[in-house]
Amino acid sequence: MVTPLWTSDEIAAATGGTVSAPFEVSGVTFDSREVQPGDLFIAMPGTVHDGHRFVEGAFASGAAGAIVSQPVAGPHILVTDTAAALEALGRASRERSNARILGVTGSVGKTSTKEALATALERYRPGKVHRSVKSYNNHTGVPLSLARMPRDVDYAVLELGMSNAGEIAALTRQVRPHVALITAIAPAHIESLGSEEAIADAKAEIFEGLRPEGIAIIPNDSPHRDRLVKAARRHADRIVTFGNGDADVHAIHAVAAEGGGSLISAALLERELTFTISQRGEHWVSNALAVLAAVEAVGADIGLAGLALADLGGLKGRGERHSIPFGEGEVLLIDESYNANPASMAATLKSLGEERHVQRRIAVLGPMRELGTHGDALHAGLAPAVLFAKIDNLILIGEEMAPLEAALAGQLSVERVGDVDQATAALQSILRAGDAVLVKASNAVGLAKLVERVAGGLACSM
Repeated sequence: MVTPLWTSDEIAAATGGTVSAPFEVSGVTFDSREVQPGDLFIAMPGTVHDGHRFVEGAFASGAAGAIVSQPVAGPHILVTDTAAALEALGRASRERSNARILGVTGSVGKTSTKEALATALERYRPGKVHRSVKSYNNHTGVPLSLARMPRDVDYAVLELGMSNAGEIAALTRQVRPHVALITAIAPAHIESLGSEEAIADAKAEIFEGLRPEGIAIIPNDSPHRDRLVKAARRHADRIVTFGNGDADVHAIHAVAAEGGGSLISAALLERELTFTISQRGEHWVSNALAVLAAVEAVGADIGLAGLALADLGGLKGRGERHSIPFGEGEVLLIDESYNANPASMAATLKSLGEERHVQRRIAVLGPMRELGTHGDALHAGLAPAVLFAKIDNLILIGEEMAPLEAALAGQLSVERVGDVDQATAALQSILRAGDAVLVKASNAVGLAKLVERVAGGLACSM
Protein backbone atom coordinates (compact mmCIF):
# COMPACT_ATOMS: atom_id res chain seq x y z
CA MET A 1 0.00 0.00 0.00
CA VAL A 2 1.17 3.51 -0.79
CA THR A 3 1.64 5.68 2.28
CA PRO A 4 -0.49 8.80 1.99
CA LEU A 5 1.14 12.22 2.04
CA TRP A 6 -1.33 13.32 4.72
CA THR A 7 -4.30 11.82 6.54
CA SER A 8 -7.18 14.01 7.62
CA ASP A 9 -6.28 13.44 11.27
CA GLU A 10 -2.69 14.58 10.65
CA ILE A 11 -3.89 17.69 8.83
CA ALA A 12 -6.28 18.50 11.66
CA ALA A 13 -3.55 18.02 14.26
CA ALA A 14 -1.18 20.29 12.33
CA THR A 15 -3.71 23.06 11.67
CA GLY A 16 -5.95 22.86 14.72
CA GLY A 17 -8.91 22.25 12.42
CA THR A 18 -11.95 19.99 12.63
CA VAL A 19 -12.41 16.94 10.39
CA SER A 20 -15.78 16.57 8.65
CA ALA A 21 -15.04 13.01 7.46
CA PRO A 22 -11.87 10.87 7.25
CA PHE A 23 -9.77 11.09 4.08
CA GLU A 24 -6.21 10.70 2.81
CA VAL A 25 -4.36 12.81 0.24
CA SER A 26 -1.41 12.28 -2.07
CA GLY A 27 -0.76 15.92 -2.98
CA VAL A 28 -1.46 19.52 -1.97
CA THR A 29 -2.45 22.57 -4.02
CA PHE A 30 -4.22 25.90 -3.67
CA ASP A 31 -4.72 26.32 -7.43
CA SER A 32 -7.91 24.61 -8.56
CA ARG A 33 -6.51 24.40 -12.11
CA GLU A 34 -3.72 22.13 -10.85
CA VAL A 35 -5.87 19.69 -8.87
CA GLN A 36 -5.04 16.04 -9.50
CA PRO A 37 -7.00 13.03 -8.21
CA GLY A 38 -6.18 12.50 -4.55
CA ASP A 39 -5.06 16.08 -3.85
CA LEU A 40 -5.79 18.27 -0.86
CA PHE A 41 -7.23 21.60 -2.04
CA ILE A 42 -6.62 24.63 0.19
CA ALA A 43 -9.21 27.36 -0.31
CA MET A 44 -6.93 30.37 0.10
CA PRO A 45 -8.25 33.90 0.54
CA GLY A 46 -7.53 36.07 -2.49
CA THR A 47 -7.44 39.72 -3.42
CA VAL A 48 -9.57 39.00 -6.49
CA HIS A 49 -11.21 35.59 -5.97
CA ASP A 50 -11.83 33.67 -2.76
CA GLY A 51 -10.63 30.08 -3.05
CA HIS A 52 -13.91 28.82 -1.61
CA ARG A 53 -15.49 29.61 -4.99
CA PHE A 54 -13.42 26.81 -6.51
CA VAL A 55 -13.92 24.06 -3.94
CA GLU A 56 -16.72 22.40 -5.90
CA GLY A 57 -14.59 22.38 -9.04
CA ALA A 58 -11.65 20.97 -7.10
CA PHE A 59 -13.75 18.04 -5.90
CA ALA A 60 -15.00 17.53 -9.46
CA SER A 61 -11.35 17.27 -10.56
CA GLY A 62 -10.70 14.54 -8.01
CA ALA A 63 -9.63 16.34 -4.84
CA ALA A 64 -9.82 13.94 -1.89
CA GLY A 65 -10.32 16.69 0.68
CA ALA A 66 -10.09 20.41 1.33
CA ILE A 67 -8.99 22.92 3.95
CA VAL A 68 -11.69 25.58 4.27
CA SER A 69 -12.83 28.32 6.64
CA GLN A 70 -16.51 27.67 5.97
CA PRO A 71 -18.34 24.31 5.70
CA VAL A 72 -18.55 22.81 2.21
CA ALA A 73 -19.96 19.70 0.61
CA GLY A 74 -17.25 17.06 0.58
CA PRO A 75 -14.57 15.88 3.03
CA HIS A 76 -12.83 18.85 4.61
CA ILE A 77 -10.88 20.31 7.51
CA LEU A 78 -12.57 23.40 8.92
CA VAL A 79 -10.13 26.06 10.16
CA THR A 80 -10.33 29.72 11.10
CA ASP A 81 -7.70 30.92 8.60
CA THR A 82 -6.73 28.84 5.56
CA ALA A 83 -3.53 30.79 4.87
CA ALA A 84 -2.38 30.18 8.44
CA ALA A 85 -3.37 26.54 8.04
CA LEU A 86 -1.11 26.21 5.00
CA GLU A 87 1.82 27.60 6.99
CA ALA A 88 1.04 25.24 9.85
CA LEU A 89 0.93 22.27 7.49
CA GLY A 90 4.28 23.30 6.04
CA ARG A 91 5.80 23.53 9.53
CA ALA A 92 4.42 20.10 10.43
CA SER A 93 5.94 18.63 7.26
CA ARG A 94 9.32 20.13 8.08
CA GLU A 95 9.08 18.86 11.65
CA ARG A 96 8.42 15.25 10.67
CA SER A 97 11.05 15.11 7.91
CA ASN A 98 14.50 13.60 8.29
CA ALA A 99 15.60 14.99 4.91
CA ARG A 100 18.65 17.15 4.42
CA ILE A 101 17.17 20.50 3.45
CA LEU A 102 18.92 22.91 1.05
CA GLY A 103 17.65 26.47 0.69
CA VAL A 104 18.54 28.50 -2.41
CA THR A 105 18.21 32.24 -2.96
CA GLY A 106 19.93 34.98 -4.94
CA SER A 107 19.23 37.82 -7.33
CA VAL A 108 20.15 35.77 -10.39
CA GLY A 109 19.94 32.08 -11.18
CA LYS A 110 18.17 30.78 -8.09
CA THR A 111 15.52 28.78 -9.95
CA SER A 112 18.04 27.37 -12.44
CA THR A 113 20.45 26.47 -9.65
CA LYS A 114 17.64 24.92 -7.61
CA GLU A 115 16.69 22.73 -10.56
CA ALA A 116 20.29 21.76 -11.30
CA LEU A 117 20.96 20.94 -7.65
CA ALA A 118 17.84 18.82 -7.32
CA THR A 119 18.75 17.00 -10.53
CA ALA A 120 22.26 16.32 -9.25
CA LEU A 121 20.95 14.90 -5.98
CA GLU A 122 18.30 12.88 -7.83
CA ARG A 123 21.06 11.13 -9.76
CA TYR A 124 22.49 10.04 -6.40
CA ARG A 125 19.20 9.13 -4.69
CA PRO A 126 16.57 8.46 -7.39
CA GLY A 127 13.04 9.09 -6.19
CA LYS A 128 14.26 10.47 -2.87
CA VAL A 129 14.59 14.18 -3.72
CA HIS A 130 11.89 16.81 -3.29
CA ARG A 131 12.03 20.27 -4.85
CA SER A 132 9.87 23.35 -5.03
CA VAL A 133 8.23 23.59 -8.44
CA LYS A 134 8.26 26.59 -10.78
CA SER A 135 9.22 29.64 -8.74
CA TYR A 136 7.12 28.82 -5.69
CA ASN A 137 9.39 30.84 -3.44
CA ASN A 138 7.22 33.35 -1.56
CA HIS A 139 5.02 33.46 1.55
CA THR A 140 2.56 30.98 0.02
CA GLY A 141 4.88 29.04 -2.31
CA VAL A 142 7.37 28.01 0.38
CA PRO A 143 4.85 26.54 2.86
CA LEU A 144 3.12 24.83 -0.07
CA SER A 145 6.44 23.28 -1.15
CA LEU A 146 7.03 22.12 2.42
CA ALA A 147 3.50 20.70 2.72
CA ARG A 148 4.07 18.72 -0.49
CA MET A 149 7.30 17.13 0.79
CA PRO A 150 6.96 13.33 0.99
CA ARG A 151 7.64 11.72 4.35
CA ASP A 152 10.56 9.60 3.22
CA VAL A 153 12.73 11.81 0.99
CA ASP A 154 16.44 12.10 1.70
CA TYR A 155 16.90 15.60 0.28
CA ALA A 156 14.74 18.65 -0.36
CA VAL A 157 15.81 21.67 -2.41
CA LEU A 158 13.66 24.74 -1.77
CA GLU A 159 13.82 28.17 -3.37
CA LEU A 160 13.37 31.31 -1.28
CA GLY A 161 12.58 34.66 -2.88
CA MET A 162 11.77 38.16 -1.76
CA SER A 163 10.76 41.65 -2.84
CA ASN A 164 11.38 43.39 0.49
CA ALA A 165 13.55 43.09 3.56
CA GLY A 166 12.34 40.62 6.17
CA GLU A 167 10.61 38.25 3.76
CA ILE A 168 13.42 35.69 3.48
CA ALA A 169 13.90 35.77 7.26
CA ALA A 170 10.31 34.57 7.70
CA LEU A 171 10.68 31.89 5.01
CA THR A 172 14.01 30.48 6.19
CA ARG A 173 12.62 29.99 9.70
CA GLN A 174 9.98 27.74 8.15
CA VAL A 175 12.47 25.85 5.98
CA ARG A 176 15.26 25.56 8.61
CA PRO A 177 17.84 24.48 6.01
CA HIS A 178 20.97 22.47 6.65
CA VAL A 179 22.57 24.28 3.70
CA ALA A 180 21.82 27.86 2.65
CA LEU A 181 23.09 28.91 -0.79
CA ILE A 182 23.18 32.40 -2.30
CA THR A 183 23.80 32.36 -6.06
CA ALA A 184 24.60 36.03 -6.72
CA ILE A 185 23.71 39.60 -5.77
CA ALA A 186 22.43 41.94 -8.47
CA PRO A 187 20.12 45.00 -8.63
CA ALA A 188 16.88 43.01 -8.84
CA HIS A 189 14.21 44.52 -6.54
CA ILE A 190 16.35 47.64 -6.14
CA GLU A 191 13.14 49.68 -6.48
CA SER A 192 11.97 48.59 -3.02
CA LEU A 193 15.35 48.05 -1.34
CA GLY A 194 17.28 51.04 -2.65
CA SER A 195 20.81 49.64 -2.99
CA GLU A 196 22.73 46.47 -3.74
CA GLU A 197 24.00 46.46 -0.17
CA ALA A 198 20.42 46.32 1.08
CA ILE A 199 19.68 43.54 -1.41
CA ALA A 200 22.69 41.57 -0.09
CA ASP A 201 21.44 42.03 3.48
CA ALA A 202 17.96 40.83 2.50
CA LYS A 203 19.34 37.75 0.76
CA ALA A 204 21.64 37.04 3.71
CA GLU A 205 18.55 36.60 5.88
CA ILE A 206 18.52 33.01 4.59
CA PHE A 207 21.31 32.21 7.06
CA GLU A 208 19.08 33.10 10.01
CA GLY A 209 17.16 29.82 9.68
CA LEU A 210 20.19 27.54 9.43
CA ARG A 211 20.29 24.45 11.60
CA PRO A 212 23.01 24.51 14.31
CA GLU A 213 25.35 22.48 12.09
CA GLY A 214 24.36 24.50 9.02
CA ILE A 215 26.57 25.39 6.09
CA ALA A 216 26.47 28.73 4.22
CA ILE A 217 27.49 28.74 0.55
CA ILE A 218 28.48 32.18 -0.77
CA PRO A 219 29.55 33.59 -4.18
CA ASN A 220 33.23 34.53 -3.95
CA ASP A 221 33.08 36.80 -7.00
CA SER A 222 30.42 39.10 -5.58
CA PRO A 223 31.54 42.58 -4.52
CA HIS A 224 29.36 41.90 -1.47
CA ARG A 225 31.20 38.71 -0.52
CA ASP A 226 32.56 40.05 2.77
CA ARG A 227 29.14 41.41 3.72
CA LEU A 228 27.59 38.00 3.11
CA VAL A 229 30.36 36.21 5.00
CA LYS A 230 29.90 38.51 7.99
CA ALA A 231 26.16 37.78 8.03
CA ALA A 232 26.75 34.03 7.67
CA ARG A 233 29.20 33.89 10.56
CA ARG A 234 26.39 34.75 12.97
CA HIS A 235 24.46 31.59 12.10
CA ALA A 236 26.54 29.09 10.10
CA ASP A 237 28.76 26.37 11.50
CA ARG A 238 30.78 26.46 8.28
CA ILE A 239 31.12 28.80 5.29
CA VAL A 240 32.03 27.63 1.78
CA THR A 241 32.72 30.03 -1.08
CA PHE A 242 32.46 29.26 -4.79
CA GLY A 243 33.65 31.07 -7.90
CA ASN A 244 37.01 32.38 -9.03
CA GLY A 245 40.21 33.37 -7.27
CA ASP A 246 40.65 31.98 -3.79
CA ALA A 247 37.17 30.44 -3.59
CA ASP A 248 36.93 27.14 -1.71
CA VAL A 249 35.24 25.64 -4.78
CA HIS A 250 36.66 27.10 -7.98
CA ALA A 251 37.27 26.35 -11.63
CA ILE A 252 40.87 25.45 -12.41
CA HIS A 253 39.94 26.02 -16.01
CA ALA A 254 36.75 26.27 -18.05
CA VAL A 255 36.67 26.16 -21.84
CA ALA A 256 33.95 25.96 -24.44
CA ALA A 257 32.84 22.38 -25.06
CA GLU A 258 32.02 20.86 -28.41
CA GLY A 259 28.32 21.32 -29.12
CA GLY A 260 28.03 24.18 -26.64
CA GLY A 261 28.31 24.42 -22.90
CA SER A 262 31.61 24.25 -21.03
CA LEU A 263 34.27 21.74 -20.07
CA ILE A 264 35.30 22.49 -16.50
CA SER A 265 37.99 21.24 -14.16
CA ALA A 266 36.98 22.22 -10.64
CA ALA A 267 38.81 22.13 -7.34
CA LEU A 268 36.43 21.11 -4.56
CA LEU A 269 37.09 20.85 -0.84
CA GLU A 270 38.07 17.19 -0.94
CA ARG A 271 38.92 16.44 -4.56
CA GLU A 272 39.07 17.69 -8.14
CA LEU A 273 36.49 16.93 -10.81
CA THR A 274 36.46 17.40 -14.56
CA PHE A 275 33.00 17.54 -16.09
CA THR A 276 30.92 19.23 -18.75
CA ILE A 277 27.80 21.34 -18.46
CA SER A 278 25.30 21.51 -21.25
CA GLN A 279 24.26 25.09 -20.47
CA ARG A 280 26.10 27.96 -22.15
CA GLY A 281 27.67 30.99 -20.55
CA GLU A 282 29.98 31.97 -17.71
CA HIS A 283 27.00 32.38 -15.40
CA TRP A 284 26.32 28.66 -15.76
CA VAL A 285 29.92 27.87 -14.81
CA SER A 286 29.21 29.77 -11.58
CA ASN A 287 25.89 27.95 -11.10
CA ALA A 288 27.62 24.60 -11.58
CA LEU A 289 30.27 25.41 -8.98
CA ALA A 290 27.52 26.39 -6.53
CA VAL A 291 25.76 23.09 -7.18
CA LEU A 292 28.93 21.08 -6.60
CA ALA A 293 29.64 23.00 -3.39
CA ALA A 294 26.16 22.13 -2.11
CA VAL A 295 26.37 18.49 -3.20
CA GLU A 296 29.70 18.11 -1.43
CA ALA A 297 28.29 19.87 1.65
CA VAL A 298 25.58 17.24 2.11
CA GLY A 299 27.91 14.33 1.38
CA ALA A 300 26.29 13.24 -1.89
CA ASP A 301 28.16 11.81 -4.88
CA ILE A 302 30.16 14.49 -6.72
CA GLY A 303 30.86 12.31 -9.76
CA LEU A 304 27.17 11.62 -10.30
CA ALA A 305 26.48 15.33 -9.89
CA GLY A 306 28.91 16.03 -12.72
CA LEU A 307 27.07 13.56 -14.95
CA ALA A 308 23.75 15.16 -14.07
CA LEU A 309 25.04 18.63 -15.01
CA ALA A 310 26.17 17.28 -18.37
CA ASP A 311 22.68 15.92 -19.06
CA LEU A 312 20.74 18.92 -17.75
CA GLY A 313 18.34 20.12 -20.43
CA GLY A 314 17.21 23.66 -21.08
CA LEU A 315 14.74 25.09 -18.60
CA LYS A 316 11.57 26.67 -19.96
CA GLY A 317 11.96 30.42 -19.97
CA ARG A 318 15.49 30.16 -18.62
CA GLY A 319 17.66 29.27 -21.56
CA GLU A 320 15.60 26.58 -23.27
CA ARG A 321 16.81 26.29 -26.87
CA HIS A 322 14.51 25.62 -29.80
CA SER A 323 16.15 24.52 -33.06
CA ILE A 324 13.38 25.10 -35.56
CA PRO A 325 13.55 24.02 -39.24
CA PHE A 326 13.25 27.06 -41.50
CA GLY A 327 13.74 27.18 -45.24
CA GLU A 328 16.95 25.39 -46.17
CA GLY A 329 18.24 25.50 -42.61
CA GLU A 330 16.97 26.32 -39.15
CA VAL A 331 16.48 29.12 -36.64
CA LEU A 332 17.82 28.89 -33.09
CA LEU A 333 15.38 30.44 -30.63
CA ILE A 334 16.77 30.94 -27.09
CA ASP A 335 13.99 31.35 -24.56
CA GLU A 336 15.04 33.58 -21.63
CA SER A 337 11.56 35.03 -21.28
CA TYR A 338 10.96 34.24 -17.61
CA ASN A 339 13.02 36.91 -15.89
CA ALA A 340 15.55 39.68 -16.41
CA ASN A 341 17.80 41.97 -14.44
CA PRO A 342 21.02 43.76 -15.44
CA ALA A 343 23.30 40.87 -14.49
CA SER A 344 21.29 38.16 -16.24
CA MET A 345 20.77 40.38 -19.31
CA ALA A 346 24.52 40.92 -19.65
CA ALA A 347 25.27 37.23 -19.13
CA THR A 348 22.80 35.96 -21.73
CA LEU A 349 23.80 38.61 -24.26
CA LYS A 350 27.41 37.50 -23.86
CA SER A 351 26.33 33.91 -24.48
CA LEU A 352 24.51 34.97 -27.65
CA GLY A 353 27.69 36.64 -28.87
CA GLU A 354 29.54 33.36 -28.37
CA GLU A 355 27.12 31.31 -30.46
CA ARG A 356 28.97 29.52 -33.23
CA HIS A 357 27.83 28.65 -36.74
CA VAL A 358 25.10 31.28 -36.95
CA GLN A 359 24.55 33.79 -39.74
CA ARG A 360 22.98 36.59 -37.69
CA ARG A 361 22.34 37.34 -34.03
CA ILE A 362 18.99 38.86 -33.15
CA ALA A 363 17.88 39.98 -29.70
CA VAL A 364 14.32 40.76 -28.64
CA LEU A 365 14.57 42.53 -25.30
CA GLY A 366 11.85 43.81 -23.02
CA PRO A 367 12.09 45.88 -19.87
CA MET A 368 13.57 44.82 -16.55
CA ARG A 369 11.07 45.54 -13.81
CA GLU A 370 11.34 46.61 -10.14
CA LEU A 371 14.29 48.92 -10.79
CA GLY A 372 12.57 52.11 -9.62
CA THR A 373 14.49 55.35 -10.16
CA HIS A 374 17.52 53.33 -11.27
CA GLY A 375 15.61 51.99 -14.27
CA ASP A 376 16.72 54.42 -16.97
CA ALA A 377 20.40 54.16 -16.07
CA LEU A 378 20.34 50.36 -15.77
CA HIS A 379 18.55 49.91 -19.10
CA ALA A 380 20.99 52.30 -20.83
CA GLY A 381 23.83 50.43 -19.14
CA LEU A 382 23.05 47.34 -21.23
CA ALA A 383 24.50 49.04 -24.35
CA PRO A 384 28.08 47.71 -23.93
CA ALA A 385 26.76 44.14 -23.53
CA VAL A 386 24.61 44.51 -26.66
CA LEU A 387 27.54 45.80 -28.70
CA PHE A 388 29.92 43.16 -27.33
CA ALA A 389 27.46 40.45 -28.36
CA LYS A 390 27.72 41.53 -32.01
CA ILE A 391 23.95 41.86 -32.39
CA ASP A 392 22.80 42.24 -36.00
CA ASN A 393 19.16 43.11 -35.29
CA LEU A 394 17.79 44.47 -32.02
CA ILE A 395 14.08 44.69 -31.22
CA LEU A 396 13.14 46.54 -28.03
CA ILE A 397 9.73 46.57 -26.38
CA GLY A 398 8.17 49.53 -24.64
CA GLU A 399 8.99 53.00 -23.43
CA GLU A 400 11.18 51.65 -20.63
CA MET A 401 13.70 50.53 -23.27
CA ALA A 402 14.04 54.03 -24.75
CA PRO A 403 17.21 54.77 -22.71
CA LEU A 404 18.91 51.72 -24.25
CA GLU A 405 17.81 52.80 -27.71
CA ALA A 406 19.30 56.24 -27.06
CA ALA A 407 22.55 54.76 -25.74
CA LEU A 408 22.95 52.75 -28.95
CA ALA A 409 22.14 55.63 -31.33
CA GLY A 410 24.57 55.73 -34.22
CA GLN A 411 26.13 52.40 -33.26
CA LEU A 412 23.39 49.87 -34.03
CA SER A 413 20.10 49.88 -35.90
CA VAL A 414 17.31 49.40 -33.36
CA GLU A 415 13.57 48.86 -33.82
CA ARG A 416 11.53 49.76 -30.75
CA VAL A 417 7.91 48.59 -30.67
CA GLY A 418 5.03 49.05 -28.28
CA ASP A 419 4.15 45.54 -27.15
CA VAL A 420 4.76 41.80 -27.50
CA ASP A 421 2.38 41.46 -30.46
CA GLN A 422 4.30 44.09 -32.40
CA ALA A 423 7.62 42.50 -31.41
CA THR A 424 6.38 39.14 -32.67
CA ALA A 425 5.43 40.63 -36.02
CA ALA A 426 8.72 42.52 -36.28
CA LEU A 427 10.72 39.37 -35.56
CA GLN A 428 8.75 37.19 -37.96
CA SER A 429 9.25 39.73 -40.75
CA ILE A 430 13.06 39.53 -40.60
CA LEU A 431 13.74 35.89 -39.71
CA ARG A 432 15.78 33.73 -42.04
CA ALA A 433 17.65 30.47 -41.87
CA GLY A 434 20.82 30.64 -39.83
CA ASP A 435 19.52 33.19 -37.32
CA ALA A 436 20.07 32.88 -33.57
CA VAL A 437 17.41 34.75 -31.59
CA LEU A 438 17.60 35.64 -27.90
CA VAL A 439 14.30 36.55 -26.21
CA LYS A 440 14.57 38.10 -22.75
CA ALA A 441 12.58 40.35 -20.40
CA SER A 442 10.96 40.34 -17.00
CA ASN A 443 8.20 37.75 -16.82
CA ALA A 444 5.41 40.31 -16.55
CA VAL A 445 6.22 41.54 -20.07
CA GLY A 446 4.82 38.28 -21.47
CA LEU A 447 7.56 37.35 -23.93
CA ALA A 448 6.76 33.67 -23.43
CA LYS A 449 3.85 34.37 -25.77
CA LEU A 450 6.28 35.50 -28.47
CA VAL A 451 8.34 32.32 -28.05
CA GLU A 452 5.24 30.16 -28.35
CA ARG A 453 3.95 31.98 -31.42
CA VAL A 454 7.25 32.11 -33.27
CA ALA A 455 8.22 28.51 -32.51
CA GLY A 456 4.74 27.25 -33.33
CA GLY A 457 4.41 29.43 -36.40
CA LEU A 458 7.69 28.28 -37.91
CA ALA A 459 6.89 24.64 -37.17
CA CYS A 460 3.46 24.94 -38.79
CA SER A 461 4.90 26.63 -41.87
CA MET A 462 7.06 23.62 -42.72
